[in-house]
Amino acid sequence: MSKSSPFLSLYLREQTRLLQLIRRIVGDRSTAEDLAQDTFLRLWDRQLGDGDRGLLFRTAQNLALDHLRARHVRSRYVQQQVDDEQPGSDLDVQAAARQELDALFLRLRKLPRRTQQVFLLSRVDGLPYATIASQLGVSLSTVEKDMIRALQHCQRERQ
Repeated sequence: MSKSSPFLSLYLREQTRLLQLIRRIVGDRSTAEDLAQDTFLRLWDRQLGDGDRGLLFRTAQNLALDHLRARHVRSRYVQQQVDDEQPGSDLDVQAAARQELDALFLRLRKLPRRTQQVFLLSRVDGLPYATIASQLGVSLSTVEKDMIRALQHCQRERQ
């Protein structure tokens, strides 16, 4: 027998528990089997025996944790690549929204002042028509008509 046969006996005796430990850490049976084999290969050349059970489990645990860290780094890298390739960055989205808002204000300038106010109080400030009517001192019907006029105008101007 080779010089490592006491280690082989230890490994074979503890293999089931070793696999369970690694599987609990990495969450995958196949990966656990690979890491158990890596543990064996890493310790094979050492003069180990029954008293080195702790080293066996500690090595397996370290390899499993290293695997998780590497998987996390790869995942973050891939996510960063995907984020970098996204066509709409936050700055692009903000610039597009700003351009759309500017275009809306240009369309609204062609409307009477009160109609502009009705539209902005409703769509920007989110106020109900009754509140707008009260604030502007006009009837609810007037607010509704101004809102229809503003929406129709914006629709026509957009085309």
